Amino acid sequence: MPPFAIVPPQRILFGRGEAAKAPALIAAFGPRGLIVHGATAARAAWLIDALQAAGIETLALPCTGEPTLPMLEAAIATARPFQPQWVTALGGGAALDLGKALAALIPAPTSPLDHLEVVGKGLPLAAPPLPFIAFPTTAGTGAEATKNAVIGLPDHGRKVSLRDDRMLARLALVDPALTDHTPRATTLASGLDAITQVIEPFVSSKATPFTDAITAPAIPQGLTALKRLMEAEDPQARDALAYVSLTGGLALANAGLGAVHGLAGVIGGLTPAPHGAICGALLAPILRLNRQHATGETARRLDSVFQHIAATLGGAAQDAPDTLAAWARASGLPGLTAQGLPAALHAETARAALTSSSMKGNPVPLTEAELISALQAAA
Repeated sequence: MPPFAIVPPQRILFGRGEAAKAPALIAAFGPRGLIVHGATAARAAWLIDALQAAGIETLALPCTGEPTLPMLEAAIATARPFQPQWVTALGGGAALDLGKALAALIPAPTSPLDHLEVVGKGLPLAAPPLPFIAFPTTAGTGAEATKNAVIGLPDHGRKVSLRDDRMLARLALVDPALTDHTPRATTLASGLDAITQVIEPFVSSKATPFTDAITAPAIPQGLTALKRLMEAEDPQARDALAYVSLTGGLALANAGLGAVHGLAGVIGGLTPAPHGAICGALLAPILRLNRQHATGETARRLDSVFQHIAATLGGAAQDAPDTLAAWARASGLPGLTAQGLPAALHAETARAALTSSSMKGNPVPLTEAELISALQAAA
């Protein structure tokens, strides 16, 4: 067995009703903190009110979209004078990424670009991050369990990561009740992201016995839960999908991702489309390409994924990518063209994706031409 490492959040609480423990747990980090929430401030009001009632001073900052470098810099300038002792983020993956980046960079004596990958210097953080507490309200990115924050750079047309092991949450509190009644389109997009993030680590060239143990059962669990939620609101399916999302975060932090996210990171810098919708459109074509080249254990793993898709969505296992793509479109997922990626940008996107860190985990090497064919199939 090859050596491997496990890098998880310091503490994870999972289950319905666990959010009620938040005020007391957060108070232990200090009497003054920053709360990052999504575009709808009302969804964070319960937490802000509870903390203030406990004598905790808070500053609330909204995350109005997927975080960009200008948004991050403006938030740092607002937050630093407040001198928070901790950062809590409550929302979807965008809010969690912004909160995680703020926790890392508020104490930093250097520019954010010194620490961003690809377009920056990618340097380790020069100062320890503030304690970070994560409360996901969507089931998708698993950002509560990862050591990176994804930041868009509009001037470069890219989305890149700020990454450091010390950015892992001190507390990841996953209460599936916070995801109840998420709009259907958001459930579909974020759910497909969650499923992608257990499939890619499972077939990754960097998979470990630990990531295998958590991703293998999560793949059918996620597919079943998302199919159910496209039919009706179901608390048990919400619970399952929240667990799969958490699993995906743990898995990708320890086994990497693959070509779906390699392409999605580039596309996210070129279009305003939700990250989960991009991943959902790309999952089927990349699965098909990977299986065409796979042999041995990689082929076995991909065949297992195909069998799970067929068992959940119907059809023959060998046709699973086509079945998945057709089901996603019928459920309302738009293709990449409708998401804002014109065919004229396919070659540029494929070329840039080849340099992405996510591509290092893809189970087989893919060429620029093959990535272009995946973009065309996802259009």
